[in-house]
Amino acid sequence: MANFWIAPIKGYQYISKMLPASCRYYPSCSEYAKWQFEFNAPHKAFAASSLRILRCNQFFKGGIDYPVVHFNPPKTTALLKLNAFCGKIKVIYWLVPKSTNPNNSSYYVLKDFDAINRAT
Repeated sequence: MANFWIAPIKGYQYISKMLPASCRYYPSCSEYAKWQFEFNAPHKAFAASSLRILRCNQFFKGGIDYPVVHFNPPKTTALLKLNAFCGKIKVIYWLVPKSTNPNNSSYYVLKDFDAINRAT
């Protein structure tokens, strides 16, 4: 279902490569929206992406603005049952905790661009 929402974003990104960059944020608004739709429910991703696009103008400073997602990591015993530690794992995104509070489930989403370069 996520591909339904991500396909138009990828189409826009393909066309926008021919135009000069104009986004005031990193990652760009389209990349931010793509990450949101990959990690959140469509209604949450649409709301967060819309707010980000509304902030992308001359009245806001811009800068680095990573998407924030809510994620409850699985228990380590569940990972051992799945044999998750056998073999190679391809890491595309890193989830970095937003705060040091262990009860907080908010994470920043960071893309590992080196993993993409190593895969090719």
